[in-house]
Amino acid sequence: MDVQIKEVTSQKDLNAFIQFPFKLYRDNPYWVPNLVSDDQNTLRRDKNPAFETCEARYWLATRDGTIVGRVAAILNHPHIEKWGQRYMRFGWLDFIDEPQVSTALLQTVETWAKETGMTAVHGPLGFTDMDREGMLVEGFEELATMATYYNHPYYPAHMGKLGYTKDIDWVEYEISMPAEPDERIARMAAIVMKRNKLKLLELPNKQALMEHAKELFKLIEDEYKNLYGTVSLTPKQVDAYISQYFGFVTPDFVPMVYNEKNEMVAFGVGLPSLSRALQKSHGRLFPFGFIHLLTALKKNDRADLYLVAVKSEYRGSGANAILMNSMYAVFRKLGVRKIETNPELETNHLVQGQWKYFETRQHKRRRVFIKQIV
Repeated sequence: MDVQIKEVTSQKDLNAFIQFPFKLYRDNPYWVPNLVSDDQNTLRRDKNPAFETCEARYWLATRDGTIVGRVAAILNHPHIEKWGQRYMRFGWLDFIDEPQVSTALLQTVETWAKETGMTAVHGPLGFTDMDREGMLVEGFEELATMATYYNHPYYPAHMGKLGYTKDIDWVEYEISMPAEPDERIARMAAIVMKRNKLKLLELPNKQALMEHAKELFKLIEDEYKNLYGTVSLTPKQVDAYISQYFGFVTPDFVPMVYNEKNEMVAFGVGLPSLSRALQKSHGRLFPFGFIHLLTALKKNDRADLYLVAVKSEYRGSGANAILMNSMYAVFRKLGVRKIETNPELETNHLVQGQWKYFETRQHKRRRVFIKQIV
């Protein structure tokens, strides 16, 4: 039977859209589900403030009444205005290993792109770069993280056959924690703090952390603005991301560095890995999923880095050593042996240079594909 494309028009359809990967990756030990509640918050028009500046449509591919694929398309007006590119984004792309399915899904996206006057389609991307992005092209036998997509090895081949080519890649590293603290990092951190009159902010509780969260996002806005695909966040979006993602974070995992003018000049966000906990909880906090997540936060042999930003005038000063020294001390107490860097643009050599003091393994690569349609 031919593939049928059905647009998501109801909450029931959206639930099926979100649940499809649970079936597709049911027996895959490397796939990590997103929290179902996070997907709902991102994809629902009444919950995601991005819909004030973006349009989006979602489709399911079915055959004989069975779902065999899904895709989202996003018309991101801030991207068009900032970058001068009339590109449509696609994301949340999943499909069985049949060309008829992937073709039907992406042709549906391309049709809407043409109807809206777009000149190209690219992805996987979300509404902003805070969403998951990039298709895995290397590292299919590596455990995914909460921050990244996992996909089957056949996906990239389907993209190539449909005329999609590489636009940009991210690389990911696994860092091995040394058995003993590296005194060079601690020494460098102390020197940098004294030389530049910097201080590591001491936050007594999560409430104090939340009070500095908007300042953190302001630094992201300033320092990430030239990175691929970034768009400015509205105040409502900032509030939504703080509410959505800072629930698991405690001050220990978010070192913040300030200068003598009491300005934030650097921060890092890292967490014990929640990958296995999310697998055990099947992407749900309730009724018992939160127990797995809380357990993972207290004792873990793996950790993930999520965000790091250093104010431009302090780059190259060694300010990142202050962040590294703080986070690694916390990770060591938890028993962490391996750290995931999560995606870094392959051209961002400054970030990759941070790992020179450690044993690293470049174990994953993910890609944004593009196809010119005009």
